[in-house]
Order: sequence, then C-alpha cells, then structure tokens
Amino acid sequence: MSATILVVEDEPGIQELLKFNLGQQGHAVRVAGDADEAMNSLRGELPDLILLDWMLPGVAGVDLARRLRGDSRTKDIPIIMLTARAEERDKVLGLETGADDYITKPFDYKELSARVRSLLSKKIASAELAKKEKTQALDQMVDEVSHEVRNPLVSIGGFARRVAKNMAVDDPNRPYMEIILKNVVTLERMVNELIELKGASVAFQEPIDLHDLIRTTIDQFAEDIHARNVTVHLELMENPPRIAADRQNFGRALFNLFENSLEAMTGPERKLAVATEVTRDDFFVIRISDSGCGIGQDKIKNIYDPFFTSKTYGPGLGLTFVFRTVQNHNGMITVESKEGQGTTFTIRLPIRAGR
Repeated sequence: MSATILVVEDEPGIQELLKFNLGQQGHAVRVAGDADEAMNSLRGELPDLILLDWMLPGVAGVDLARRLRGDSRTKDIPIIMLTARAEERDKVLGLETGADDYITKPFDYKELSARVRSLLSKKIASAELAKKEKTQALDQMVDEVSHEVRNPLVSIGGFARRVAKNMAVDDPNRPYMEIILKNVVTLERMVNELIELKGASVAFQEPIDLHDLIRTTIDQFAEDIHARNVTVHLELMENPPRIAADRQNFGRALFNLFENSLEAMTGPERKLAVATEVTRDDFFVIRISDSGCGIGQDKIKNIYDPFFTSKTYGPGLGLTFVFRTVQNHNGMITVESKEGQGTTFTIRLPIRAGR
C-alpha cells in the first residue's frame, strides 16, 4: 500500500536513506529537519504516517509528538519514534507522549518497513470501521426522519397548497404563504433524498450498457441544457464492455452529477464533457467535466458528506448518494477541481462481465 510519509529527522544521511528506502516501496516521502519545518509541512496536506526523531534541534521529538496529539488535525496520524535511546523508561516516555511505535537506531530497514505497513494497515482498518459506523448512523437517521417527518409534512404541504389555491391574488398574507410553501418543498426534497439514499444500498446488478444510460440521463436535461446554452461533448469509447450495475441507482447517481455540473456553470463559457475508457487494469472509467465555478480545496474533501454546503453545491444528499452508489458497485470516485476553472469527477468501475 502506498502512503505519504513525513520524515522528521535532522541528520541528512538518515533523511536520504529513509527517503530512498520508503520511496522504493511506493511511498511519497516529505522531509523536515526540525519541529518548525514539520509544523510548516503539516499546514498543507496531512501525511498518512510520521517518522519522528527523538533528538531534534530546538523542540525535541517527544515534545513535538505531544503537540501533534493535542491538535485536532494531527491527533490521529500514526507516529513512529526513531531514537538512539534504548532504555525502557525512554520507550515508555515516547509512547506516553503519543507515539504509536518505537524503533531504536541503528535500525534494520526491513523491520522499519514492517512496522510502517502494520501501522498503515491499522489506520486503514480504523478508517473503514469509522466509515461503517457513520453509514449505520446515517441509515438510522434516515429511518427516524422518514417516519417522524414525512407524514406530518404531507399534511402541512397538502393543507398549505389548498389554502394558497383559495387565496386572492392581492391577499396580504400570500407572501407569507409562498414562504411556507417554498420551505415545504425544501423539506419534501430532503425527505425524498434521504429515502433515495437508503435505497442506494439495495442494488440489483446486471450487465448493462452504461453508454446508453449516460445518453438517456443527459437527455433528461435537454431543456435545461438548451436554456443555459451549454455545449455537451461526448467522447465515448467504441464497443464498451457491459458493466454489472443497478440501472436505477446508477442512473440516479449520473443524474445527480449532471445536475450539479449544470448548476455550477454560471459564466459565459459553459461546457459539459463526458468521456469513457477502459484501463489496463480492467476498470471502466467515466469522466464528467464541467467549466463551472469549481470547488475550493478546503471544501473538496467534504463534498460527499450529508448536507455539506459549498459555494458550488447547496446542502443536500446528491453527492452522498453518488458516493454510496459507486461504493456499492465496488468502484471508486475521485474529484479534481480548481476555483474558476471547473470540476472533473472520475468514476472507476471493475469490469465483471464480458463484452
């Protein structure tokens, strides 16, 4: 498994050896010579693991470990302490300050690699458990909201629409009724999205032509595409493989992605591009790109969270549904975006059926 590793070590020779050996295993390695450089590095993208030397100039490694454990951004990053101090009390101190493991110098690189793999595996397992618990909590919330909110909302919406229908055009209370109806529609959409999200985990998969599903879904936006003056480019490969997928759920996922792309395009240049290909490792890839306003890097990691709001996408469950649907098809989805330049969603699905 490849990961990003931050090496905090003041000896250049050890820095280079660690960088070389870890790089040979496919890891991306960043290097810091002291605590200040380490903290500067951590202000950007966080690493998956930190190799931390005990004896650093200025702030010692154990004090830096203590600081990292007290920061909400870095408290869960695995730390391996590197040191020449081999006494038992030193090991205990290193572990008590927040290190997850401890290895003494001079160390064997095979042993270090094994410990790195072990901690990364534990981190992945912990993340998967957290994701499972989050999904279970969301499912429970869906059930409760559907039961407790949907029925009274139907009554409120029904009576409000009936009252509005019988009101005179110049009735002074009409603006207030329109506000009520607008909020009823918002709540109704939220409840429907919650029910759809629960249905994303119930999939009937069969080999289908995803090109046909892509075209059919885009056709649903024909009027909107024309009204917004959007140019659509389809770059679909010839003779695509049939992919095992739930037509209804995957169609809904594509619908949500296309809808978001269209809503994001507010500038003079409005282009929607959809491309497909098959990779050498037997994945069917769908890329959906738009020339919209883009998503800030501080928000992009949260866009699949329920009801997350960004400048581009309002609060809702559309992208949460997309993420869960792709996961339920054993696929992966990634996003690349730059503010003012647009967004690209890439879906990778395993090829299970023949052509």
